[in-house]
Amino acid sequence: MNRQLSEAVWLNDAAVCDIEHLAEVSGLSIGEVSDLVDIGVIVPSGRPAGTVVFHLCQVLTVKRARRLRDDFQLDHHGVALALTLIQRIGELQAELDALRRPAAR
Repeated sequence: MNRQLSEAVWLNDAAVCDIEHLAEVSGLSIGEVSDLVDIGVIVPSGRPAGTVVFHLCQVLTVKRARRLRDDFQLDHHGVALALTLIQRIGELQAELDALRRPAAR
């Protein structure tokens, strides 16, 4: 009998990680993740004890950045532009969904 164990991690705004973790799980270098921070695509959630930490939901953004870099051979400016546009489309879709919901009575 072969048992497979797995571990689940919620990628939300409750837990945080450091930049090394983001680089490790995404396949980006620490420098590439730092570029995304400098451009403003990902924002640190705080600086406890002199270290920079990020919400775990940022894992999705850095993984998407690596896919954009690899699949479309984008440089860091292209990745930043694509991520910014994808985030804006998500925000506009959420607003559109909210407007389409029937008003609560």
